[in-house]
Amino acid sequence: MNKRALIAMSGGVDSSVAAALMCENGYECIGATMKLYHNEDVGVPKAHTCCTLEDVEDARDVAFSLNMPYYVFNFTDDFAGQVIDRFVSAYENGATPNPCIDCNRYMKYQKLYQRAKIMDCDTIVTGHYARIEYDSDTGRWLLKKARNLAKDQSYVLYFMTQEQLKHTKFPLGDFASKDEVRNVAAKYGFMNAKKHDSQDICFVPDGDYARFMEDFTGKHYPAGDFLDENGKKVGTHNGAVRYTIGQRKGLGLAMGAPVYVCAKDMQANTVTVGPEENLFDRIVYADEVNWIAIPELTAPLRVTARTRYHQTEQAATVYPAGEGQFRLEFDQPQRAPTPGQAVVLYQGDVVLGGGTIVAVE
Repeated sequence: MNKRALIAMSGGVDSSVAAALMCENGYECIGATMKLYHNEDVGVPKAHTCCTLEDVEDARDVAFSLNMPYYVFNFTDDFAGQVIDRFVSAYENGATPNPCIDCNRYMKYQKLYQRAKIMDCDTIVTGHYARIEYDSDTGRWLLKKARNLAKDQSYVLYFMTQEQLKHTKFPLGDFASKDEVRNVAAKYGFMNAKKHDSQDICFVPDGDYARFMEDFTGKHYPAGDFLDENGKKVGTHNGAVRYTIGQRKGLGLAMGAPVYVCAKDMQANTVTVGPEENLFDRIVYADEVNWIAIPELTAPLRVTARTRYHQTEQAATVYPAGEGQFRLEFDQPQRAPTPGQAVVLYQGDVVLGGGTIVAVE
């Protein structure tokens, strides 16, 4: 059996410990950092993002201490096309994207996976908090939640195929706490043992995604009308792309009671606002569906589901709805399930599958 592994190294403590554990387990390990963008290209030359020289140096230092070969792969063109362009397109079409899922899907589990094969590595390793197990009864590889539920990242990995799961390892999946991970890093003397975790969208570290989009595309998103639920103009907004479904803060509207973004018409450049009760829906439709624990959905199933990363799972029933699609009916109405976001289905700690929300009602 090939015991050669390619370790995706971000320069953070999680991927560093993952590398150390694979070395401990007798794997011949190769470290690799993906250069995904140049900070100047995304308008944040001085911000601390995930692709800084400091991160590369931290990853290289860890690889050197573990006697691992180390490479930096330039995936900037692929990242721009597969992640940033999709991010911009989603917002321009009224959806709310999750670029972290696209980055994992297209960068780690396509580009890096392909590079691993070229380098004769049978296994790709990341610092994700999740677990992979083989179910001998069904003959399928399963994606499961991490033991440390507070750090669980299974939601952003629902797209993984059987082939990818077979050739992936998540060494941190069984750790009970982040402190345990940092203790391993300290034992090895890693300089990044106390390094902070990355947050938010890596290429929009200040959270101003509309500013980023204007800088990246050269476009200006014009002002338009705020409408109430009856279609009456109640104010002027700064461009429909700047608002997300469920948003209350930053609207600048004085209407006598709190109002929330309930809908957007991107062609008309209007944003409809209303009371919070207008945000709740029970039915979600998804496409681009990937099944993990089952080969396909042939009958209704009881599940729990998340429509946002850190949402508490909610009870629901999932129904077949054509090839690559499903319809999900929650037991209770959910606040602001939004097109563009992932909806991920669970049975216990097993990821059944997931897809991208395309409509709600």
